[in-house]
Amino acid sequence: MPAQSAVAWIGDASSGNLRLIDQTVLPVEYRELNLRTVEEVWEAIKALRVRGAPAIGVAAAYGVIVGTQSALSAARPEFDARLDQVLTYLATSRPTAVNLFWALDRMRRVANATSGLTSAELVDHLLAEARRIELEDREMCAAIGRHGLPLLKECSGVLTHCNTGGLATAGDGTALAVIFAAARDNPSLQVYADETRPLLQGARLTAWELMQRGVPVKLICDSMAGWVMKERRVQAVIVGADRIAANGDSANKIGTYSLSVLARAHNIPFYIAAPSSTFDLTIQSGDEIPIEQRASAEITNAFGRQTAPDGCDTYNPAFDVAPAENITALITEKGVIQPVTKAQIARVLE
Repeated sequence: MPAQSAVAWIGDASSGNLRLIDQTVLPVEYRELNLRTVEEVWEAIKALRVRGAPAIGVAAAYGVIVGTQSALSAARPEFDARLDQVLTYLATSRPTAVNLFWALDRMRRVANATSGLTSAELVDHLLAEARRIELEDREMCAAIGRHGLPLLKECSGVLTHCNTGGLATAGDGTALAVIFAAARDNPSLQVYADETRPLLQGARLTAWELMQRGVPVKLICDSMAGWVMKERRVQAVIVGADRIAANGDSANKIGTYSLSVLARAHNIPFYIAAPSSTFDLTIQSGDEIPIEQRASAEITNAFGRQTAPDGCDTYNPAFDVAPAENITALITEKGVIQPVTKAQIARVLE
């Protein structure tokens, strides 16, 4: 990974900006974006220039700063109205990743608790909170790696899906943090990375990150995962999550449900690695998780090349939900949740 973090704040509260690695052009091109308006931040989240639930949360928190800089000299009532507008707007960028709403709620609570401050003073407090969200995420990634390492100790091969590394977080990642820790312990560990259709985050991002870190990786099509398991090339599957219900049902990039079914059929442990901020205990099961539907062109004209007939109808959900009964364990910064039950989740998260 480059020295530059995937999500970073550059400068002070009054004139600084959000800097992102544009993930839509990797691995062919490495490009950094300096975002100075809330509209640019919204577009970056919506267009997957920044993606991964934790990174989205960090980006949204910093998006609040760029969105309110124009109201620094306004009286508090006017500033508070602008802040509410920015928070509401950013919340419409992606519906599934709960970290987005969690981070925005933290920023709102800071504002509600500081009614005696001037607008400029409040922005300083908001930037401090956004920096805390980023730092906490980095620390959570390290803890997830430590807690998950023992689960991969006996593995010579592991399968992962989508991208869950430094590009998806402020630190080493979630599922990839565990894989990085396991690879340090066992340099011969072989990682199998799904392409992850339709936007190929596994091919474009995960394979790139693993190669940057010198971790052995083999790229496979999503539809090859079952055969890789059948051939016993992997002894575990580990993925991330964008939202986890109170009972442990876990939403992640489309294709995760299939992996959970295949892993169970082949008696292979299936792990979800995610920070506690990804849990949404207000919903009881995965049936309540909103599933984002994305544009048909991502399937019919992926990366600018037409691969389907004109007018072909599509169904393009961005996520699916792995049921708790298919999940061997949930790996969090607070520890490993096993078995995956509502009571065990509540106990560990407390």
